[in-house]
Amino acid sequence: MASVLPVSTRWRDIDGESTAPFALGRGPDACLLLHGFTGSPWEVRPLGEALAARGMRVVAPRLPGHGTTPEAMLDVDFRDWQACADEALASLSGHRRVFVAGLSMGALLALRLAAHQPEAVHALALVAPAVRFRGARMALVRQLCRTPLLEWTTPWVDKGGTDISDPATLAQAPVLPAFPVARLRDLCRLQDLALADAPRVRCPVLVATAEQDHVVDPEGGRWLARRMKACPEVRHVAYREGFHIIPRDVCGARLAREVGDFLQPWRAEEDVRSPADWAEGQDAPPP
Repeated sequence: MASVLPVSTRWRDIDGESTAPFALGRGPDACLLLHGFTGSPWEVRPLGEALAARGMRVVAPRLPGHGTTPEAMLDVDFRDWQACADEALASLSGHRRVFVAGLSMGALLALRLAAHQPEAVHALALVAPAVRFRGARMALVRQLCRTPLLEWTTPWVDKGGTDISDPATLAQAPVLPAFPVARLRDLCRLQDLALADAPRVRCPVLVATAEQDHVVDPEGGRWLARRMKACPEVRHVAYREGFHIIPRDVCGARLAREVGDFLQPWRAEEDVRSPADWAEGQDAPPP
């Protein structure tokens, strides 16, 4: 695959301000938000604002290669995305409780964090988890990703939009216009790793799916919820309205409310640490 595109096929950069990482709120508890494949923190910002309003510190990194130009996706892979998630989680270690919420591929990253760092993740919210792709075309792509054939025939995938039903929000969405098809192999690899890790998760989990999702099959979310048998609580919510990017779509406010309500009981548990245990530079608990 060529590392430099011909001038005729270059794409305009996305507005970096709209896709930038963000940190909101303050409080004794924190939530890490992880966006989806070819997306950006823009996708999860309404959820972050709602959780911050409930007295939480909220951090949403921009995964490597995402949210700028298609060319930026050339030199990254799933290991870079997982390392970014690991680093962001570590940055919140001084908080009393740390939760992780992820959208689509971000849900796979979140699941792996909880499986491999159970002491660091107190609860999960998996929004439209990319467990199973929708449609026969993506099933074929998944098979072809196991060979170099797809990269030889179609090195770049044009992306015309994003899966949001609300027209006003869709018009404002920063969309990466294309991405290297090689990154689909990384997405599939991450999918396999996350599904293998699912039985290891031991924290409470909320799974949210959209019945009209055109990207992932909502049945995959239901299957995942049934698979996580070691968790003390697994709750599944399904939205009849809206598409894949649930936090930005017509059910976004409902999702934010349900995620906040789901996390609240786990925030209320007695903390065995003293205020002196808070890391320097972190928000101290309220008096």
